[in-house]
Amino acid sequence: MGNIKTTFIKNISKELIEKYPDELMADFDKNKEFLKKVIDSKGNRNKIAGYIARLKKAKK
Repeated sequence: MGNIKTTFIKNISKELIEKYPDELMADFDKNKEFLKKVIDSKGNRNKIAGYIARLKKAKK
């Protein structure tokens, strides 16, 4: 079974993908580095970066 993400994480991730489509990709580490400029909370930043990477991989 996988981890369940809250609607907060899902909504923020989708907004960020729409706002920054070229900067965010299927690589967790690159997403995390980019999100350091946007999100202050380390825990939320990692969750969002991971969820974005997962969405981008599924989209391929």
